[in-house]
Amino acid sequence: MIILPAIDLKGGKCVRLQQGKADAVTVYSDDPVAQARIWMEQGATELHVVDLDGAFGGKPAHTALIRRVIEMLQIPVEVGGGLRTDEHIEELVAAGVTRTILGTRALESVDALKSLVQRFGDIITVGIDARDGFVQVKGWVETTATRAVDLAKQVEDAGVKTIIYTDTATDGMLAGPNLEAMHEMCQAVACNVIASGGVSYPEHVVALKALACPNLYGAIVGKALYDGKTTLAKMCAAADS
Repeated sequence: MIILPAIDLKGGKCVRLQQGKADAVTVYSDDPVAQARIWMEQGATELHVVDLDGAFGGKPAHTALIRRVIEMLQIPVEVGGGLRTDEHIEELVAAGVTRTILGTRALESVDALKSLVQRFGDIITVGIDARDGFVQVKGWVETTATRAVDLAKQVEDAGVKTIIYTDTATDGMLAGPNLEAMHEMCQAVACNVIASGGVSYPEHVVALKALACPNLYGAIVGKALYDGKTTLAKMCAAADS
């Protein structure tokens, strides 16, 4: 299991939102490229990047900045936020991303998702954001009637190899992940699952590992690192133990 530090981009800065609310912003760095370098130097083996302006606006807003991050790093970078067209994906692929994370678009058409997987392969990743087990879209501002595990099964059938599952109720709250929901998700599919939301301390990583789900590939950590509640080294040590 690996730990992926998160870099959320808004207005060209590295920020965190509390539970995805656009008006609950904390700015942590004016230089996302420098912040990405810090995470790599501290031992990150992969990086998770979200274009928040893209997520809320419906089209990528930080592709040039993300390209600079990727050019500076020597580790894989996954990117999500506002990827609604093939062109958006193509631009990030050209920038060198390892995985592009689709959310709203994956829910709109599984057939289209299957075509994207056939075209781009494992670069296509689906981010499933849910509250109380139901999928949320468009920057978490709309809750659908679709159950997260049902969508996960559909996207796996479409050929997707990695799902990023975020429990939006726990995101940014430092209270730990929704273990029951994460276990249910990992049991529902055979593809890799990356946990997101509430993973804030080494004991949270230990608890995720105790679920004994072989397809639980990693966990995304954001606010706890930026607030100094823990260190990347401690989180990675828990993941490696």
